[in-house]
Amino acid sequence: MYDLEEQKIVEEIKKIKAKRILIQLPEGLKKEANRLVGYIEKNTNAKLFISGESCWGGCDLPLEEAKKIKADLIVHFGHAPFFNPNFPALYIETKYKTDITKLAESSLEYLKNFDNIGLVSSVQHIHQLDNVKIILENNNKKVIIPEAKGRAFYKGHILGCEYSGSKLMEKNVDCFLVLGNKFHSMGLALSVDKKVIVIDPINEEIHDLDSDKKKITLRRLKLIEKAREANIFGIIVGMKSGQQNFSVAENIKNKLLKNGREAYILTMNNVTNDQLINFYNIEIFVNTSCPRISIEDIDRFEKPVITYTELLIALDELKFDRDKNNIIIAPYGVK
Repeated sequence: MYDLEEQKIVEEIKKIKAKRILIQLPEGLKKEANRLVGYIEKNTNAKLFISGESCWGGCDLPLEEAKKIKADLIVHFGHAPFFNPNFPALYIETKYKTDITKLAESSLEYLKNFDNIGLVSSVQHIHQLDNVKIILENNNKKVIIPEAKGRAFYKGHILGCEYSGSKLMEKNVDCFLVLGNKFHSMGLALSVDKKVIVIDPINEEIHDLDSDKKKITLRRLKLIEKAREANIFGIIVGMKSGQQNFSVAENIKNKLLKNGREAYILTMNNVTNDQLINFYNIEIFVNTSCPRISIEDIDRFEKPVITYTELLIALDELKFDRDKNNIIIAPYGVK
């Protein structure tokens, strides 16, 4: 059901005369690797390599792998461009090819008490935004699609860490409707003070995220309280190609030192509990890598792992409204 744009890949390889190609697929699409390699090698003179490493987003390009095998092109599947990698890269967004008209019509029951709808999507369904907008407007809803802001590549585009456009127009809508999955939608729910409804075309489901959001927020607040009392902090800098936020880490360290705390900067390619527990003197870790690691992997960590925003709340530099129940998720950006 995904459009892997094989012909586009072949045309790009021929255009730039690439000879050694590294293809990178997210976990759910790795099963397509052998078919893709067969098709591309049959239709070009290029030699293909498959990255066997995990792929978590457009921020996670395998630049070092590509350099080691002397590749002259990376073909990355599943995401839109996230940053300028200074290396030839072709992003294949893997649009999901299905008619979601019935799901969109079913969502009207969830939206019956709302007039102004913020409409957004993950990249797999971005091509369906206009169709859903028409359905909503034909049922007397006013629909606003946010502009592309921050790391968003398209109008109405949200990522697991990027909701800047939605936050800028939050006051103009009564709720948000997301085309995507719970991962992208929960990030939005944690970033705004509005109800978030998700249409999941792949699983053919519709969800109201209020209950899940409250559970997550309560758990995050407990970690913030632990951070208020902690004295020794480890600041994690991710070594993945689009997550190297050294300036943010230095800023965090300076804030902690000014507050009379100890702070140490740690570099990691993958943030796992096995790595963190070795630093047994550190009480709290502040993650400047993908902010969703702190949220989704909470049960895997034996020690608290918080985001930059949560640290600011713990240091009383940012106010948290318990009635609104929103923890801001935002990418730190790579300059």
